[in-house]
Amino acid sequence: MVQNLAVQELPSTQKIQHVEPVDVEEQGQPQRSYKQQEKNVHEKARQQHMLNKANKAGCEKKYEPCPRWKNLGLVFPCGKAEEKKSSKSLGEEKAGESQKKKFGSGAKSKMKAEFSVSSLPGHASSQKISPLARAMPVEAFSESSSESEEEEEQTERRPESHTDLPAEYWQIQKLVKYLKGGNQTATVLTLCAMMDFNLMQETCQLAIRDVGGLDVLINLLDTDEVKCKIGSLKILRKISHNVQIRRAIVDMGGLQSIVKILDSPVKDLKALAAETIANVAKFRRARRTVRQYGGIKKLVKLLDCVPNLASLTANQEKDVDVARCGALALWSCSKSTKNKEAIRKAGGVPLLGRLLKSPHENMLIPVVGTLQECASVESYRIVIQREGMIKDLVKNLSSDNDELQMHCASAIFKCAEDQKTRDLVRKYKGLQPLVSLLGKSDNKQLLAAATGAIWKCSISMDNVAKFQEYKALDTLVGLLTDQPEEVLVNVVGALGEFALISANKATIRKCGGIKPLVNLLTGTNQALLVNVTKAVGACATDKDNMAIIDQLDGVRLVWSLLKNPSGDVQSSAAWALCPCIENAKDAGEMVRSLVGGLELIVNLLKSTNIEVLASICAAIAKISKDKENLAVLTDHGVVPLLAKLTNTSDDKLRRHLAEAIGHCCMWGSNRASFGVSGAVAPLVRYLKSKDSAVHQSTAMALYQLSKDPNNCITMHEKGVVKPLIHIMGSNEETLQEAAAGCVRNIRLLALANRKARLFQ
Repeated sequence: MVQNLAVQELPSTQKIQHVEPVDVEEQGQPQRSYKQQEKNVHEKARQQHMLNKANKAGCEKKYEPCPRWKNLGLVFPCGKAEEKKSSKSLGEEKAGESQKKKFGSGAKSKMKAEFSVSSLPGHASSQKISPLARAMPVEAFSESSSESEEEEEQTERRPESHTDLPAEYWQIQKLVKYLKGGNQTATVLTLCAMMDFNLMQETCQLAIRDVGGLDVLINLLDTDEVKCKIGSLKILRKISHNVQIRRAIVDMGGLQSIVKILDSPVKDLKALAAETIANVAKFRRARRTVRQYGGIKKLVKLLDCVPNLASLTANQEKDVDVARCGALALWSCSKSTKNKEAIRKAGGVPLLGRLLKSPHENMLIPVVGTLQECASVESYRIVIQREGMIKDLVKNLSSDNDELQMHCASAIFKCAEDQKTRDLVRKYKGLQPLVSLLGKSDNKQLLAAATGAIWKCSISMDNVAKFQEYKALDTLVGLLTDQPEEVLVNVVGALGEFALISANKATIRKCGGIKPLVNLLTGTNQALLVNVTKAVGACATDKDNMAIIDQLDGVRLVWSLLKNPSGDVQSSAAWALCPCIENAKDAGEMVRSLVGGLELIVNLLKSTNIEVLASICAAIAKISKDKENLAVLTDHGVVPLLAKLTNTSDDKLRRHLAEAIGHCCMWGSNRASFGVSGAVAPLVRYLKSKDSAVHQSTAMALYQLSKDPNNCITMHEKGVVKPLIHIMGSNEETLQEAAAGCVRNIRLLALANRKARLFQ
């Protein structure tokens, strides 16, 4: 019987391909009476009979099944047996018998074939439905209830009718049925037959899943038959490219079985298992499962081979292939932070370093891919540098393979945060290959990696000098337009470093780079805004550049970024304002023209971000050089807010805070107000800092505060004289003068008090 059904399956389904799914609107109509539904059933049967006659005459019409049968997931021919049963219960046996005669034996074969392929999601099983099953809600027949939301959405997008399913779908389902019931030889032959299909095609992948083939394939992994395991893994390796399939494999516990196979003495099995893990471990739960069942250690062991020998034996070639598959699996797993640490603890980094010397690109790509994923962790960057991998990464920048070049550049991008790595890249002549990669502007991923590596390498001024020799700056300016944000972030970051050299500021201007930089200030990408404001600020130190920035309304755009919710953007914008204010032609008027700008600056002193506070204090120091602006700042309550910050222990904030206090003392009674607010005593403690820049700004602030008698008394009580005398021996002239001036004011007050006592 089963064989007959299987034989009749394909042609019978082709005959009923005219049946369409019921519209959603029809399903949502009010439920009609039972008798009315039965009447419709007979009416549909009559229409079907007429349709069969019309088809013979060459006519083609399409009808839809009854909504009640559609709700149960059954098309019309499958519901015929139930129709007969319900008809008899109402005393309508004759009508049922007449329908049976009209359809004849051909309808029976259609009905049987339809049941045999009804394992699609949303359809009933191939067994006869009991009265109890009919009474259950529709949800009981759904197969996607245990799947994730993502899988359900993808399943819902599949066609509901059988019309769109190709012949391969049904043929694969037949093979899966043989797979379920065959012996060892039949199983191997069936697996071979399945591999003849294009298993990378989604229809073939889902056909295996829909008929329960995944269960069988996963069960075969637990057998002792190597051929069955190899066949199963070869199929799983291909179909696991499908998102739904890989999730189903994890849900069924198949990943645990695959991880166990990594211990097998059969090298082909280990390679296939590792490659399958590489496909399945594309989402977080799968990566966690691999780690929890000891898969990371097992995968790291697979890397132990000698890949760079001139001639390899057949056995060694298998070892290299196993290592390649292991590297692929580790690449997928390394996207998890905990897995990165597990790889390091398992000793994976030195083994990856050894494989990095391989001459084969198919080995290098997963190895470098794993390294660049792990290079986001500082401990990895240290090991990569210590193991001498930078030389190999630089060497592979000259490869002809774009993907390999991209991963190498990306690894350098992440590792070049360290000064020594930047020097090593220059030492091994890696800067010129990076510049040459800028010519491949069509490959955006490669371009993003190359510009990122150039950005980080340009943090060292020695590297910037080399980049200038290779004309990198002109090329980078040309990349400021018509590029994706991930490229722009890196390009602008590099320009910000290049602009720290005076000659490059003029080059950026001559190449027309100021206008596109200012235009980027209107974006929303926070990383891009941080780099753009830094670059604009660096360019603004040149007065000719500043004139262009002011003309393009760049200062207003930078100032508006102080409203950005990101602390990084706020601080970067405030730092950029400092050179803009300092080099503007009429800075005071420019600042006053920004409505609400000074109030915004003062309010940011309430921030809890140290970097924001330091940058705002630096900006206030520049703004308060203009008396009118200082008066406005005072009216907005800048004095008590600055005084409140004086208890900080951060030297960067101390430096700019003291500078801001020193400049704000030059208006009205601000000196006395700082004393009343308790700002003087904390400033005295700043002189104990080891930062000479803190000493300089603090001495300037104390000198201004010492012009108020009460502040002098406080300073003397806190022991300011001794450290000031020490500072007076500094080589910095301004620092000497400020310290001496403060001591002089304290001494003058002491003399005045002494004279007052003598003449009382």
